[in-house]
Amino acid sequence: MVNSRFIPALLAVAISPFLHAEEDLGAMWGTAAEEAKYYPIVNIPIPSSVPMRTGGFEVLPDGRLAVGTRRGDIYFIKGAFDTPPKPEYHLFASGQDEIFALSWKDGALTSISWGEVTRISDTDGDGIADNYDTLTNNWGYAEGHEFAFGSKHDPEGNIWVALGLSGSYESHNLFRGWAVKVTPDGKMIPVCSGLRSPGGVGANAEGAMFVVESQGPWNGCCSLKHLKQGAFLGHPASYNWYPYVPEMKTPAVSPNGDSRMGVEKKRVKELVPPAVRFPYIKMGRSISGFQLNQTGGKFGPFDNQLFLGDYTLSIILRATTERINGVWQGACYPFREGLASGIMNVEFSPTGQLIAGGFTTNTQWPVRGTEPFALQRIDWNGVVPFEIKEINIRKDGFLITFTKPVDKQVAARTDAYQITTYTHVYDGSYGSPEVDQTTPRVTKAEPSADGLSVMVRLDKITEDHIHDFDLAKITSRDGLPLVHKKAYYTVNEIPED
Repeated sequence: MVNSRFIPALLAVAISPFLHAEEDLGAMWGTAAEEAKYYPIVNIPIPSSVPMRTGGFEVLPDGRLAVGTRRGDIYFIKGAFDTPPKPEYHLFASGQDEIFALSWKDGALTSISWGEVTRISDTDGDGIADNYDTLTNNWGYAEGHEFAFGSKHDPEGNIWVALGLSGSYESHNLFRGWAVKVTPDGKMIPVCSGLRSPGGVGANAEGAMFVVESQGPWNGCCSLKHLKQGAFLGHPASYNWYPYVPEMKTPAVSPNGDSRMGVEKKRVKELVPPAVRFPYIKMGRSISGFQLNQTGGKFGPFDNQLFLGDYTLSIILRATTERINGVWQGACYPFREGLASGIMNVEFSPTGQLIAGGFTTNTQWPVRGTEPFALQRIDWNGVVPFEIKEINIRKDGFLITFTKPVDKQVAARTDAYQITTYTHVYDGSYGSPEVDQTTPRVTKAEPSADGLSVMVRLDKITEDHIHDFDLAKITSRDGLPLVHKKAYYTVNEIPED
């Protein structure tokens, strides 16, 4: 326990201070050196006396960074956003358990931990929390895999919570494998079933709520799932709690054998397919907390996109979403590798920096990053990288938008686009290989007049498949290669017009 109310971080640090983080902490896409030209990583020093196993972030109204930790402490950090960082750590609260989300509203900090949602406040103004108000603990909690991940307050003041299964496989305790909504007055409302091991909850730019799901049984790879009221999200272990939600009907039993999500969603009307699937290893192994970029251009050309951490691979990803025929789907893109530890959560600062933090527990799960815990910051240096900005589906192909104008002569060539598709087995096995591969033919590529987008027309789009784009041949108008040449679009629906 830290007794001093303010701890200058310069006394001792767990990782090298002030300097940009090393870029060779383990190659993922092999692009760390190129990424650093645009988005350098800055270490935020941590005193040796502070066990900063980060689980949740919030930016306070006075500009300090609040950090909730795995051991249940909450620190307020002044100076984390300075260049170079000059952090001062202040222990605000203790006694929680596995804090994986924080949200500030109306003069109090709401903490989401394994067993409850708690409103924490400092009523006497001395800088130390003295009031802990349990909003709800209306779910079961008994063992170490039963994590709870939560959102920020939504516009109505609700907190959305995703509850992991018991032992990652079964649901022995109330509402394990469900997502629930907690109202400002503490009422808990069950939203949907079918989760396995969630890792983050939040809204997209349109305000729809999503959860990150980990690869495992009934989940061929990690994914981003829409928290639709009354939905079933794929894992049947949590069916046993439907009697506690009389307004919801138990969905049809899922198959025990080899099936596909595209087949089962037609049979089980409540089944909502993942909006974005992250091909295993290529784009994540244990995706965690995520945050919507609403910095207004302060973090480069990726406004209104989701930025997601990955615990095992120590990377940051991007994702975009769109609603087609009433169903959410979208794409994912590489962003930044080479972070120092397993990433549990991310948060944008008011000045447009991306804070990332987490920890390493190599006795339980392997992590690419080597530090036992780390707090880092990704800054944009103002130089726009040449990247795939976004991919959107059309009835006969995809519109690919870039951050810089392309060489239109190259971009007009149909052989400049290598596209393959595949899906996953949907059953109770752990994970899935990529199956049912196809190779659609590019029939036409039409660059826009300004060169910022290309309409790529295909002979066929395959529903329920990830469309895997390799754009290694595309160059910018100035002759630059793409920083990241790959992107992956999940097709749940094909536009009708």
